[in-house]
Amino acid sequence: MTSLDLSVSFQESFKAYDVRGIVDETITAATVEATGAAFVDVLGLAGRSVLVGGDMRPSSPGFAAAFARGAAARGANPVMLGLISTDELYFACGTLSAAGVVFTASHNPAQYNGMKMALPGARPVSSDTGLFDIRDAAARYLAEGIPGSGAVGSITERDVLADYAGYLRSLVDLTGIRPLKVVVDAGNGMAGLTTPAVLGNAILPALPLHIEPLYFELDGTFPNHPANPLEPENLADLQAAVTAHGADLGLAFDGDADRCFVIDETGAPVSPSAITALVARREIARAKAAGEPVPVIIHNLITSRAVPELVAADGGRPVRTRVGHSFIKSVMAAEQAVFGGEHSAHYYFRDFFNADTGMLAAMHVLAALGHQDKPLSELAAEYSPYHASGEINSTVADKDSAIEHVLDACLGQDVTIDNLDGTTVTATDGSFWFNLRPSNTEPFLRYNGEARDKATMERIRDQVLSLVRQGA
Repeated sequence: MTSLDLSVSFQESFKAYDVRGIVDETITAATVEATGAAFVDVLGLAGRSVLVGGDMRPSSPGFAAAFARGAAARGANPVMLGLISTDELYFACGTLSAAGVVFTASHNPAQYNGMKMALPGARPVSSDTGLFDIRDAAARYLAEGIPGSGAVGSITERDVLADYAGYLRSLVDLTGIRPLKVVVDAGNGMAGLTTPAVLGNAILPALPLHIEPLYFELDGTFPNHPANPLEPENLADLQAAVTAHGADLGLAFDGDADRCFVIDETGAPVSPSAITALVARREIARAKAAGEPVPVIIHNLITSRAVPELVAADGGRPVRTRVGHSFIKSVMAAEQAVFGGEHSAHYYFRDFFNADTGMLAAMHVLAALGHQDKPLSELAAEYSPYHASGEINSTVADKDSAIEHVLDACLGQDVTIDNLDGTTVTATDGSFWFNLRPSNTEPFLRYNGEARDKATMERIRDQVLSLVRQGA
């Protein structure tokens, strides 16, 4: 392997939770091969299986092969999984008790690719669990060459799609629901492969679901729209298709299919907080039926207050945490929580190795809808008693000063303030709350807020954003 000119620093691609870079600039075959070798050395995987897969991006197969070469050179035995979604990797790491990597840049544009890594049992590899050590070792190998190994590992292949589909079906029984028409927008991402396997009859017997496919062709150039359903404009085609087909609901997955967004029968988005509350109710009931006295549900601090209120009312224990999947997964494990949800449509399940899976969340929504007669708009309204602002970014040079400016304006008001993740201001009478959270990687200050009524939500939102942006 030739060394890389480190003036093009691949190290910048290593983030707190994963690796993301621009293909052939900050992530190349050489950097990936070195990372594969470092992955084995840092995590002590010589002589063990290492799972390697990738999404539908054009660069993913080549990167997967390069990673496998590096891993095998250091004595590991790469198992090539081929085309997989991110939650397929978590499934494989959990059921096979092996570490692994999937090449994906999730919802990022086509010129990006990256790596999501997991330890045996699907535990995350993050900056707290070795990711930056892998980065530093890979940098050494790029500069000095990958060290020789006494025993080069063997590379084999394995397909986990059928086992993944069967496992998910074992967790949520959809055979007895009323027939539902579902539009699924795969965004030319990996849900185009996993949806027919799990919800269709490509592998398993048919369910009472009529699937209307939208952009199921695997194409990492994303010819129709970006595979990022968090942006409202990327939901437009799905919303139109739901109403045109008279569907019961729509599902939109991001590029690596670990997130799922839901559209009701009118074409309106259902908030991830409402989905969190809906799934939490189902998981609490199931856990209590199995003898668990007080099931734990994790939610991040900017999900709706409806989530902890419903959890408590149903006899569960809500636990509030910071934003970010590594925080959620660590708290899930520490608390032995049955379920966790984030505002960004990441949903975590104890039965899925504490990992996030958009498909399993979608199956819970289908079960909840299909076992009763109300339309989804009415069902979702039960879980959406508050009015939310959504996340609003402000470009601010001095984020700390902007927050202090807002807090100065709050002095003397009947509010509480906490700093779990950014700054959260909550009215003591429960009428509103808002959070200001600085981005770690961009000059953004992120605002999220909620209130009992729309007028209050808009008033507080406008006041806070005006204060934030005064010195921008």
